[in-house]
Amino acid sequence: MAAQIMHVDMHIDSIDPWRNADAPRLANALREVRSRTLGVFEAYVQAGMLQVPQTSEMNPPLWELGHVGWFQELWTSRNPARDDGVRCDPTFTRLPSAMDASDSLYDSSAVAHDSRWHLPLPSVEVTKGYLTATLQKTLTLLETVAQNDSSRDDALYFYRLVLLHEAMHLEAAIYMAQALGVAVDVMLFSSPQNTTKSIASQDYFTPTSSQISIKNTIWTQGSPEGSPRTGFAFDNELGAHAVDIAAFDIDSQAVRWRSYLQFVQATGHALPRYVRQGDSGYEHQHFGVWQALDMQAAAVHLSWHDAQAYCAWAGRRLPTEAEWECAALTSNMAWGELWEWTSSMFEPYPGFVAHPYHDYSEPWFGSRPVLRGACLATQPMMRSAKYRNYFMADRTDIFAGFRTCAL
Repeated sequence: MAAQIMHVDMHIDSIDPWRNADAPRLANALREVRSRTLGVFEAYVQAGMLQVPQTSEMNPPLWELGHVGWFQELWTSRNPARDDGVRCDPTFTRLPSAMDASDSLYDSSAVAHDSRWHLPLPSVEVTKGYLTATLQKTLTLLETVAQNDSSRDDALYFYRLVLLHEAMHLEAAIYMAQALGVAVDVMLFSSPQNTTKSIASQDYFTPTSSQISIKNTIWTQGSPEGSPRTGFAFDNELGAHAVDIAAFDIDSQAVRWRSYLQFVQATGHALPRYVRQGDSGYEHQHFGVWQALDMQAAAVHLSWHDAQAYCAWAGRRLPTEAEWECAALTSNMAWGELWEWTSSMFEPYPGFVAHPYHDYSEPWFGSRPVLRGACLATQPMMRSAKYRNYFMADRTDIFAGFRTCAL
């Protein structure tokens, strides 16, 4: 008898409240994320770490601060076509900036990465004043949207974009603080939580103590353009298409330190970043402080290569991003502790069309694996089972780990 094939629409009961946030909620979130951005920046100031090593994984904190203000200003108050949403022509003539020469300082598409350590950046106080001025302009415009067409996705597109953009840079500032040993107040993190989402009946999956069994499935991956349930979507998330997924077993949680260190001991694989073996056992460095390693916690700061090596030793494999998304949205699979490597490369979905911020997705297709999930430094508005994260396979500074599937 042929195996039963189930067709599941990922959009059933899957409205994301943040992706559909209205103008008042966006305004509150913009204020909150800005407060956290400034809080993390202050940690760098207090640590005397405004000068950081020139590496591909980092940016000068003062440049980062100015950049988030510049990006917000560019796409909102300086953008005469902001109400057009994804139909906006990105070659629009930019309206005047609140800071002279801001484009020559903070435009990440034009300012080479290595040059950012040598720019004549404004002082801390001037930069903070720039952020205050640009945020106020954005909030004033958002009030107008709230009065006129607060439910229209086009009118809210760029406000949602700049909110998520700043949330991403806030997370980057947190994992850079981890790399530099800068103490960051945990209150600036997202609330620790596991995230589960179930849209299917219990007979769609079979949970066990450590595994979840998913049946043969035709999975709808990607969000349909213009769906009222989609709200905001990044360009790389659009392009709904059917994916045939064979039945598979997936870990109910990310690999824990106890299992990962068994692999290290058995193979001689290098210890992960921020982990050492002390006199009384394994320790890990948490924002500059060495602490006893919780062996039941998820193994983190692992590269894609580390994950693949573990799988080869354990006789397992990484999930594809379609499998990960299917399990996250149709079962009681817990996620949200850390970003999780998948076996899939970051590629466009069928019919991909770049959104006005052209450099967000297109330059990176085919060069790095996809990660799914979220980590403790991920802000609430960035937590979505649909979000496709992507980093170079050798990165270990991000809060990333993995879960496995049976071969």
